[in-house]
Amino acid sequence: MKVDARSFRQTMGCFPTGVTVVTTLNAEGAPVGVTVSSFASVSLDPPLVLFCLDKKTSNLQSYQGSGHFAVNVLRDAQREMSIRFASRMEDKWVGIDYHVWDTGAPILPGCLANLECRTVSQHEEGDHIIFVGRVERLDYSQAGQPLIYYRGAYADLGCPVP
Repeated sequence: MKVDARSFRQTMGCFPTGVTVVTTLNAEGAPVGVTVSSFASVSLDPPLVLFCLDKKTSNLQSYQGSGHFAVNVLRDAQREMSIRFASRMEDKWVGIDYHVWDTGAPILPGCLANLECRTVSQHEEGDHIIFVGRVERLDYSQAGQPLIYYRGAYADLGCPVP
């Protein structure tokens, strides 16, 4: 099969991913956030994670300049939050409560996991920027199911998780 944008997207859609909202602060100190499924662990020692943003992401400069970010791993009941932060709506934060830890990056409550990170590197590859961050603080829940994205749609894990 020929590799074109459509076939590549459909092929990569065969790999189910969790859904996160990655947050930071803009230059004025206001919260920004975007739904991200390109998120992964990089290293245990030191604890490093990465996420990727399209170069056309509206708040890309905020992530590039802030020096920190938080990854909020969504649970299955947070589908609407994922949709909100994936949208182009003007003020995604109206009615959204959040906490702040050390860096000030918004920590969304009720998530399966939250990781507060300091940016250690950025890499331009293709049409995306890869952000690598050192995890400075984290929290997670033993209970609940993740929000899953598979073949271009939200999906259920299919088995109960204690």
